[in-house]
Amino acid sequence: MLPVDVMRQIRRLQLRARRAVQTLLGGEYHSAFKGSGLSFEEVREYQPGDDVRQIDWNVTARTGTAFIKRYVEERELTLILATDLSASQRFGTQAQPKRAVAAEIAALVAFCAVSNNDRVGLMGFTDRVERYVPPNKGTRHVLRLLRDILFFEPEHTGTSLAAALDHLNKAQKRRAIVFLISDFLGNGFTDSFRRAARKHDLIAVRTSDPREAALPPVGLVQLEDAETGRQVLIDTGSKRFRTAFAAKAAERRAAFTKLARSAQADLIEVGTGGDHFDALLRFFRTRERRTRGR
Repeated sequence: MLPVDVMRQIRRLQLRARRAVQTLLGGEYHSAFKGSGLSFEEVREYQPGDDVRQIDWNVTARTGTAFIKRYVEERELTLILATDLSASQRFGTQAQPKRAVAAEIAALVAFCAVSNNDRVGLMGFTDRVERYVPPNKGTRHVLRLLRDILFFEPEHTGTSLAAALDHLNKAQKRRAIVFLISDFLGNGFTDSFRRAARKHDLIAVRTSDPREAALPPVGLVQLEDAETGRQVLIDTGSKRFRTAFAAKAAERRAAFTKLARSAQADLIEVGTGGDHFDALLRFFRTRERRTRGR
């Protein structure tokens, strides 16, 4: 039995996500992610305005009246929430830690998928895959995934995006929509990322906090790496240090943005300040325009 406060948090997340999906995001998601093809549904009589290319000439010749073929989208898609559960995701200096941001993005996407009758699965990882839930449908299933993203306690603290992506490519045989939610602060995952982008429809969701990009001048500060436990004393009063820190952070962000672009993977930026809904909505709309233009 889950504690009452845990159930309350999950319930709040469910209500916020459902409201967003019902008011706007659900339709945007449907437009952004098309099904795998079309299947025949019926033949009906031609009406003014119908596409003449859809006329069924065999039926028309037989009956003497114009009929057209109607098709429906083969909709059922598989969506995987590949979520970073490493210790760096617990960091946050604004409204929420990055792991809570990941949970909100996952909730919005998962309820969009459920409302469109798509299947949703979870892969939670640190320096190895620690939680895997196969894709399934339904609200109860999604609530289970959200519980794991928010409250599952991994055994390890480090991050290996390469191990996670390699596992994904082996476990998920068929092409899927993959939301890869991480801060992407690790190294050595370039090849695995490219392979995953070739096999799946890969969307990278980068979680970040302003203090990872710039430091305030507050004097001597002792920092600890959440994943390794290594501590270091830094002088934030030094302008040279702050400039070098910001430059290194910008270089790291630019390198990953370049990787995503070259691998033809989409990239969504979300921060701990709480603008997740707008970021996801912009992505869906951009994606829909791009799909429509093909």
